Amino acid sequence: MFDAVLKLIDFIRHIDRHLAELTQQYGEWTYAILFGIVFLETGVVVTPFLPGDSLLFAAGAIASLGSLDVWLLGVLLIIAAILGDTANYHFGKFLGPRVLRGEKSWLFHRKHLDRTNAFFEKYGAKTIILARFVPIVRTFAPFVAGVGAMRYGRFLAYNVVGAVIWVAIFLTAGYLFGQHPVVKRNFSLVILGIIVVSVLPMAWEAAQAWRARPRAQ
Repeated sequence: MFDAVLKLIDFIRHIDRHLAELTQQYGEWTYAILFGIVFLETGVVVTPFLPGDSLLFAAGAIASLGSLDVWLLGVLLIIAAILGDTANYHFGKFLGPRVLRGEKSWLFHRKHLDRTNAFFEKYGAKTIILARFVPIVRTFAPFVAGVGAMRYGRFLAYNVVGAVIWVAIFLTAGYLFGQHPVVKRNFSLVILGIIVVSVLPMAWEAAQAWRARPRAQ
């Protein structure tokens, strides 16, 4: 288990190198691999640890070298993100009440669900779009929408808009800046920066909740 965590950390830190090796080894199958990662990261509540923003940025950087077609990649990853949220929504709608029994679920930590609920209370249905840019919340938002019985037509609209914006921003950023000498030399730091910036909203919500606790008591 510990070795698997270390390998995951190494993959995320040096994601540009690993993706380049993946592309050389698997060729066009790389599209399917990236599709699968994005689908799992957004569609399965037990895999919020998979790379999201950093993966899109690195994929854009690799595509800028001509190894991958950035337009095809963008379309496929948008579809993967939409299908992932859709699957997660239905998982929450049909299985949510069962897996949420008790304070601690065997599937995931209840605190992640509570943080996502806080986002919904603050931003409403727009959470489906905003959560695209927040790790963990990104994975749990469609699940909570399903549990809360948000109307599917409304959820789908936010789902599609969020997926297009999310993929377009990070894939384009990687494509345009990923091979810049400064970025290339400090790719690990750039990835770390993306991760830090993306978790700031969640950290802010947690800090606000912690500050409000004494008042509530």
